[in-house]
Amino acid sequence: MSAPARPAPAPEDAFRAAARHWSTGVAVLTTRSGEEVFAKTVSSFCTLSLDPLLVSVAVARHSPLVSAVRGSGRFAVSVLTDRQHGVARRFATPGAGRALGTFTAVPMRAEATGAPVLEAALAWFDCRLHGVLPGGDHAVLVGRVAAADASPGEPLLYHDGRYRSLAHRSPGVGA
Repeated sequence: MSAPARPAPAPEDAFRAAARHWSTGVAVLTTRSGEEVFAKTVSSFCTLSLDPLLVSVAVARHSPLVSAVRGSGRFAVSVLTDRQHGVARRFATPGAGRALGTFTAVPMRAEATGAPVLEAALAWFDCRLHGVLPGGDHAVLVGRVAAADASPGEPLLYHDGRYRSLAHRSPGVGA
């Protein structure tokens, strides 16, 4: 006799479980709108095009950050290092990513567009808003890169619901 079949998980639960197995980098999306600075930890960032230079990042469509980017027409994405777990956690916390003037504990500077870039980032992309695409419960912000730079270091990763670092191993024979 065979064991009774397990009930299939709800499609949303199956999607979440599968998505947790996709490893990704961690970045902070920022913008300045008037005197306010907005920041949000994101893992749905990617380079999109070399001609023109475009990147994309997805954010919950009702986030105040989306309205601020639409209003300012600019944003930056700062790629985090493996030493910036605290920054990632801070800006992943609802309500912690909005400040008047600056975030005192996380130094930032303005680059070409005036959008704030994290000082100690592994890499950054300073963008002018190219377009906003619908993405279900998210808005996909497409940015035309005005400036970018990178520094040496290791990236912060996100996998299976946890922040992680690259493991440095010497390749073995046959690897």
